[in-house]
Amino acid sequence: MAPLAIAQFKVDASRSKQSKSIMMVSKEISALLEELDAMAPCGYSAGLHIRFATPLLFQSSYPQAWQKHYSDNAYYLRDPVVFWGIGIAGTTRWSAIPMPDPFSVMKQAAGFGLKYGATCSYGPITSRSIVGIARSDREFTDEELEKLSDITARLHIAAKPPSELTEAQIEALKCIANGDRHTAAAAKLGISESAFKARLKSARIRLEARTTSEAVRKAREYRML
Repeated sequence: MAPLAIAQFKVDASRSKQSKSIMMVSKEISALLEELDAMAPCGYSAGLHIRFATPLLFQSSYPQAWQKHYSDNAYYLRDPVVFWGIGIAGTTRWSAIPMPDPFSVMKQAAGFGLKYGATCSYGPITSRSIVGIARSDREFTDEELEKLSDITARLHIAAKPPSELTEAQIEALKCIANGDRHTAAAAKLGISESAFKARLKSARIRLEARTTSEAVRKAREYRML
């Protein structure tokens, strides 16, 4: 399969080195990714909470040469494993995926050492997580597939973004992001300064942020702004 793929979609591989993410990775997620790495001699790929064709968080440890080849040829638009993961929730070996592969993506992946692999797709279609692992020597066992399924579910839950912000909270954070001071922002929104501060406070609570600047950063990472 198409490993790198699993969720690269609009994420340009040239922007993400082997382990670069769109948002800060928590200790829990890092530990789970280490578990993936330990069971995947040829690397893994994890796209978490894919929304509007873009993952909230993307990590890959597949060989750099394959990542570049995959990206240069836009295989994420042609990868049978990606299409399987989008359409079906579950866990399977790449060899068991019935999708056609007219561009021989999986055969080319094998040429880079990714001869055997497994993929798990988890979560609702509106916010799906797809994780893949690869090796060169043998198929993954049933026990390993169960472990992949468990890790994927835990990654999905650990990376879940906070509750959606209200339109009022988003407007307040946008003002701060644009450099407006509280007085100017309140005037722009037609509310009192105390009401503006209340909106910022409620946004911080929803985003579990200690400061307003942290709330703005998190809102951007979660694509709420």
